[in-house]
Amino acid sequence: MKHDLKPLILGRREWVALPDLGLFAIKAKVDTGARTSALHAEQIETFASHTATRARFLVRPLLEAPDLAVWCEADLIGERDVTSSSGERECRCIIATTLRVGGRAWPIELGLTNREGLAHRMLLGRQAIQPGMLVDPAHSFLLPKLSMRLYKASA
Repeated sequence: MKHDLKPLILGRREWVALPDLGLFAIKAKVDTGARTSALHAEQIETFASHTATRARFLVRPLLEAPDLAVWCEADLIGERDVTSSSGERECRCIIATTLRVGGRAWPIELGLTNREGLAHRMLLGRQAIQPGMLVDPAHSFLLPKLSMRLYKASA
């Protein structure tokens, strides 16, 4: 399969955005060993809207700004049992959203979970890495840092 775009090289950690959720800058750990992607979420609740089942949840996107909290809402794809790297099985709400990184954007699925105590609020698993993308595990933040000022503008 031929890819018209030049390869996008991701470091082992990158700044990403989830614009549909109002998350403009979040540090993600890129983990090709993880199949699914995960986002730290609190107070997760599901509800029926007139068009679909949705999830509402609270995200604290920046470890260095623990008071910054963003309420998010997205269509719920379903619930799945996921085994964490520590071997624990957990039933997670799975949502669909758009990931933006390195000037590109594409749809991904995200599992909502408690990542409290972990170094990154988001884990980008291999299902979210598109064909033609490469991961350089020897480097971090190869792509431009995203602005945290957008959080203040939307508050």
